Amino acid sequence: MLDANRSRRWIWLLLIPAACLSCSSGSGRAARDLSGEDQANGGDLATDDDPTTAEDSASEPTDLALDPDGPQEEPDQLADGDLPINLCVDPSQLPSVVRGDQGTVKICQLTGEYDRERDQETVNLTYTRADIYGTDLGASFEHEGALWFLFGDTVGARMLDEDAIAYSQDTDPSNCLDLTFLVGDGGAWHPLVVPGISLGAFEVPMEGVSVGGTMYVYFTTDHSSQHVMGRSILARSVDDGRTFEYVADISDLSSEGHFINLSAVVIDNEQHPGLPAASGQSLLIWGSGEYRQSTVALAWQPLEEIENPSSIRYFVGTSQDRCIPQWSENESEASLLFDDEPCVGELSVEWNPHLAKWLMTYNCINPRGIRFRTADYPWGPWSDSQNLFHPWDDGGYCHFIHTSHLVQQCDEVHDPGRENEWGGEYGPYQIAPLAESIDGGSAVYFVMSTWNPYNVVLMRSDLLLE
Repeated sequence: MLDANRSRRWIWLLLIPAACLSCSSGSGRAARDLSGEDQANGGDLATDDDPTTAEDSASEPTDLALDPDGPQEEPDQLADGDLPINLCVDPSQLPSVVRGDQGTVKICQLTGEYDRERDQETVNLTYTRADIYGTDLGASFEHEGALWFLFGDTVGARMLDEDAIAYSQDTDPSNCLDLTFLVGDGGAWHPLVVPGISLGAFEVPMEGVSVGGTMYVYFTTDHSSQHVMGRSILARSVDDGRTFEYVADISDLSSEGHFINLSAVVIDNEQHPGLPAASGQSLLIWGSGEYRQSTVALAWQPLEEIENPSSIRYFVGTSQDRCIPQWSENESEASLLFDDEPCVGELSVEWNPHLAKWLMTYNCINPRGIRFRTADYPWGPWSDSQNLFHPWDDGGYCHFIHTSHLVQQCDEVHDPGRENEWGGEYGPYQIAPLAESIDGGSAVYFVMSTWNPYNVVLMRSDLLLE
């Protein structure tokens, strides 16, 4: 996503032939006027607005194994007659997760035409094949036998601020991933459009799930001078991403929304005690509120009710005696899963079977870098955050992320005309199906945006149990 405080179009327009400039008329791609390394966190820094404040509500939270239609009494024992359920854990008695000595490394530049760091063409040649000079994000999900990737504000000769979608059937990320972008008749990428929903700068797809052959995609929208992203919505596609129709609003900052950016996982309820239903499938949804000024909340929804937002239940804490999660119908009552690092915007949460833990990744300004946390239950307790990737310590700056020439002339990977503009790391979306078992832990693959150059790279990090 591109920056929103300077009203000028940025330097990509210098690459576009004059005859095509009229094709891009309309609101210009804005760029934030950042200074120093603050500019380097992907450009999409949060505004100075105060976060919304939750108000007290009179409704009572619901509890374990509830009918989504209303509260019931907490059961004294499990359905099979075992002893009463107790979900309390002592984190000090469980294996912790640390980053391996190998660190986090770049596998390849996934989008764009040319990898300037390695002085070679990219695997996917996205300008030649889909008119894509640059893009960001890349949240992925499985649908109809393929991995689908959702890219944010995309730049080409014909379009600006339009989002893109691609798929891959490549299962070996060790060298890169082959992507196929949906393209239109003119050869440019096929933009994602939801009738009636604004999808300009900062209004982007950020998660997808597949249900019964239907593709569901969550979008942010309502970008304004007050809020970088003001609302999230759900849309569906029955033709594999060619067309979408609006389904429902999911969260709104004007109503104390905690799920503007979100990460959703389809689960079997019986494998996760403590949810509002004991059988069937559901969605676990983690979300952040004010862009890069909030932490993370959790929600649950029956999968068959995905089009009905009133079926969502929000985690509001655990009981004191047996740590049973409590649930509410009211989003304003949602509890935050941790209270430090109120810097979360884009986030990704996945179950890693090789670690037997939930893994959360997000980017942060302070502390700087891509951060990760782990937990045994979806609601936690979540571990303290650790560094997954730091742009200085892990070979980002002066290598594949641009360092402003006003500070240090150590690389030439910048986009044309952006030599004095910092790059930065953001959008660490895990590619869950590609996680691998390694000795003592798991190799985790994720995409990451670099802002300058404005493209997406594929990353690998080894996480170990100790």
